[in-house]
Amino acid sequence: MRKLILLAIVLLVINVEVTGQTRKDLEEQREKTLQEISYVDNLLKETSKERKESVNELNMISRKLNLRESVVKGLQDEISLLNDRIALNNIAIEMMESDLKVLKKDYEIALLSSFRSSKANNRIAYILSAKDFNQGYKRLKYLQQVTKFRRQESEIIMELKDEIEISKRKMEQDLSKISQLKSREEQQKYLLQQEKNKQQKIVKTLSSKESQLKKELEEKKRIAKMIEREINKLIDEERKKSATAELSPELKVLSDNFFENRGMLPWPVDQGVITSRFGLQKHPVLKYVTEKNIDIEITSSGVTPVKSVFRGEVVKVFSIRGANMAVIIKHGKYYTVYLNIIEVKVKVGDKVQTGQLLGRVFNDKDDGDKAVLKFMISEEKDYLDPELWISKKN
Repeated sequence: MRKLILLAIVLLVINVEVTGQTRKDLEEQREKTLQEISYVDNLLKETSKERKESVNELNMISRKLNLRESVVKGLQDEISLLNDRIALNNIAIEMMESDLKVLKKDYEIALLSSFRSSKANNRIAYILSAKDFNQGYKRLKYLQQVTKFRRQESEIIMELKDEIEISKRKMEQDLSKISQLKSREEQQKYLLQQEKNKQQKIVKTLSSKESQLKKELEEKKRIAKMIEREINKLIDEERKKSATAELSPELKVLSDNFFENRGMLPWPVDQGVITSRFGLQKHPVLKYVTEKNIDIEITSSGVTPVKSVFRGEVVKVFSIRGANMAVIIKHGKYYTVYLNIIEVKVKVGDKVQTGQLLGRVFNDKDDGDKAVLKFMISEEKDYLDPELWISKKN
């Protein structure tokens, strides 16, 4: 009995936990990641036409490397799951074959016993030799139950044989799948190494342009300080309007709703790849240099519409030298900032809805038609990591 229960548990693990949602998730994740790699590839191809290496290109390759490593890791995880399932299948097959031997032996003994009994005692005579009707009825029911039990044993033996064959076929399919996955893994590792070589080559090229990179870094800091200054000014103005810094009930609800959507906000662009991350980051080329980013950069290509990630009110529209136009939207005590926009479609005082068009990202024809949006979120004067607020995939 304990053996049958254990067998049931093993089969449940094989058919539900290992083959169910986990492998499906890995396969879906791999497809999404490969699609993102393809998108980054297209961006890099456009850039390579201009023969113009840049930190942005280097960041795209770094992102591609991370994605490729994720694919390799996913393939390894899937191979591991299949190996686990094969091991469990082996255990199940051994247990079922052992049970099958026992059942066959018992069934053989039962048939021999029944044959001998039927020769010695005719069944009808056995029933008719009863003392009374009740005893005869009981003998009839007994014989019917014996027949039913033997039929059930026969069915169990056939079912067990079928289950063994099914398990063996599954194991063969898993072994074939592992072979395919290992082939894909080797291919992805080869591509990964090629991309690492390209990354090192660009780092080497950019390292010879140290003074230019330092200027770009200073320009980035200047733009960030200007944005900070504008947001601080807005918050100070809001506080002057009221004796207290408390929000109105309407704005408090808006703030709460914005917070409740943390991790689920839509992306400000339909498609893109994050090429610069929030917070303290090591410079990809300049040694011992770190940059403190208050935003993230999302790189797209061509005409790229910019949309509001949440409902709110436009509180500032202004230009920044070297970064085109900026739009700041207030969501209660939270602010979202969209920078490097052209063809702005909103003005100060406009109430906007989630997904409403704000303008489009400037696309640089001299740099592979890339469109780089700077996007930031703040809770009053505290800057937050936008990646933690937007959805995992746009």
